[in-house]
Amino acid sequence: MQQLTQSISDLVRTHVRDVYLKPVIQRGERTLTVNAGAVHKALALNNLVPSVCSALNSKKFLEENRLRLISRSGPPSGQSTTVTFTYEILAPNINRPPVTSPLIGLRGVAKNLFRELGGGENFIRSERNLFAGRGKK
Repeated sequence: MQQLTQSISDLVRTHVRDVYLKPVIQRGERTLTVNAGAVHKALALNNLVPSVCSALNSKKFLEENRLRLISRSGPPSGQSTTVTFTYEILAPNINRPPVTSPLIGLRGVAKNLFRELGGGENFIRSERNLFAGRGKK
């Protein structure tokens, strides 16, 4: 049985995307600030601050999440729990509108089902007939 392992960089990128980036995007904000020490602590890592800083500064992280690094503050080494990254959230893909509500994301989910039933209007009409006792079950 093969066990799947995730690299520290992948772990950091996933954590920051889910815990920091997604809520900021949902609030409609344009910038994101992440402290390397806070990420290191939240993930209960031990002596891996340089890996956290590298992941947060990586081209892969920026491209995957459509971010641009605006500033990085902290010591010159850039490898400390005090390093703070500030990103600009780039415009989303214009072909895919941003989801503002979880319910909006479900829009169209039953489209194919209603098509198989003859359309939404036909489905509602048949359900009304069944409810009123005019149809057979």
